[in-house]
Amino acid sequence: MQKSIRKQMLSLAVPVVLSSFLQRSVGIVDIFLVGGLGASAIAAVGVAQIMVFVVMSMSWGINVGTTVLVSQLWGAGRKEEAGKAAYQAMLMAVLAAIVIMVVGHLAGGKVAGLLGANEMVQQILYPYSKVIFTFIIFTISINVLSGIMHGAGDTRTPLYATLIVNILHVVVAYPLIYGKWGLPAMGVKGAAIAIAISECLGAGFLFARSLKRRYIVPSRELEMRLTTMTVKLGWPIFIDRLLQNAGSMVFAKVILLYGTSVYAAHQVGLAIEAISFMPGYGIAVAAATMVGQNLGAGRPDDARLSAYEANRLAVVLMAGMGFVFFFFPYVLLRLFTSDPEVIRYGILYMKIVAFAQVPLAITMVLAGSLRGAGDTGFIMFATMAGMWLIRIPVTALLATVFHAPIQAVWSVMIVDWLVRMGLLNWRYRKERWGRLEI
Repeated sequence: MQKSIRKQMLSLAVPVVLSSFLQRSVGIVDIFLVGGLGASAIAAVGVAQIMVFVVMSMSWGINVGTTVLVSQLWGAGRKEEAGKAAYQAMLMAVLAAIVIMVVGHLAGGKVAGLLGANEMVQQILYPYSKVIFTFIIFTISINVLSGIMHGAGDTRTPLYATLIVNILHVVVAYPLIYGKWGLPAMGVKGAAIAIAISECLGAGFLFARSLKRRYIVPSRELEMRLTTMTVKLGWPIFIDRLLQNAGSMVFAKVILLYGTSVYAAHQVGLAIEAISFMPGYGIAVAAATMVGQNLGAGRPDDARLSAYEANRLAVVLMAGMGFVFFFFPYVLLRLFTSDPEVIRYGILYMKIVAFAQVPLAITMVLAGSLRGAGDTGFIMFATMAGMWLIRIPVTALLATVFHAPIQAVWSVMIVDWLVRMGLLNWRYRKERWGRLEI
């Protein structure tokens, strides 16, 4: 049984790892491509990506709520209901996209200034953010449609979609940024236009597949119980992502106090570190799907075993990434920038985050397991404790009162993840699977 569950875990996780890597690669490639424009361009794109992560919190709530509901209905054999729940989730996603677009246009240009970015960074950021928020509906659609498919146990189709998005993004972005192949040199705005074009096609592909395979079942009559359950499961994740991403913005403001080169190093380091997130995220999604489907089918013992296998796999993979980050940071950083100051600070960052990889792996998979069981509220509490009771106040004191070196500020991230890991592990060990079934 354990071997069978491990095999199923890998079959679900590997496509998610690859697709999440490719999805995150859109942002990584943007950082890489604009690297030739200087530290200010890197900083501007980094700030814009944080803005998108913050406003995407709403869609993540819909995504996770739908994934949990669809996985448990799918496991119980109630696939028609799962399709209707998915359809209603897409309607919510469209409404969310409209709200996010309006907020992005109204407030997007002011965020960089509030974070303390210099005038050059603000000027570069403005046209990039305008394009991104105008077409944010495609980003949100990919997110929610992928969540629907993950709940149904289909992790391959989102992989194909993100492959389409990435190939098209690279093909379009490079000439638009630097003015190649007869196209005008548009700088960072060209990178944003490339994202819009590629994600439009990716979202269209996922939606067409969802209709064909009946992951989405359109219905004229809305069943409010399905929407209510999605919201009930999703709102803590919305708050969780909002707290996490808002905290990242405040943390970015603290980093910006150390100058543009340090912040650029922080952004390049995050782009590299995102590579290690991919195995953890993929395994967490697989854990959520398997836990949810096993609970829906009335097999809590298999749900526990799935969570155990997921944790073991994630720790091994992300510990390996930590080894690479600690011993080979220069090689990784040199792929993104040739600025000696950015590289110098980036090496410090990479060596520090190497020690965060194992607690980060355990935190991600425990959160995925709890999400699959429907326990989304406690995850929000753990994020609040780690980010807002530890990382933000401690780093603010270190930077503004004690004027500590940047490595001290970055080191607080390790403490943050250790706190979250401890809280989620305590919650998981309470063994409340039966009461958490939908």
